[in-house]
Amino acid sequence: MYDHILVPVSYHEDRDAAGALAIARKLVNKGGRITLLHVMEEVPAYAVAYMPEDFRRQSAAAIATDLKSRIAGIAEADVAVVEGHAGRTIPEWAEAKGADCIVIASHRPGISDYFLGSTAARVVRHAKCAVHVIR
Repeated sequence: MYDHILVPVSYHEDRDAAGALAIARKLVNKGGRITLLHVMEEVPAYAVAYMPEDFRRQSAAAIATDLKSRIAGIAEADVAVVEGHAGRTIPEWAEAKGADCIVIASHRPGISDYFLGSTAARVVRHAKCAVHVIR
């Protein structure tokens, strides 16, 4: 099993974050830890001018609160909210923080994924640790 499992959480409707967390709970060693991670994507420069000044901070705080509610009652669990591009940031964060497994929810791939690639596919290709993909 694993000592530190990273569970990226996306707020897209077709991602099963609860299922990913349930799998992580089964895979983590006794005394191991689970981290829920949300990557806030960059807001285009033209849109930033129309948003409140503290929009990013408030959004990050609201997301952290939601993630904390998802791990309530789970010992040795934590949350992180970072900015970046999910496909690059997730494997980089996992390596930097010593995660030995990533459990990531994915959608059913469509034709656009064959040309662009999904976040889960990018994580599988670039992570230096084990990756479990659930649908």
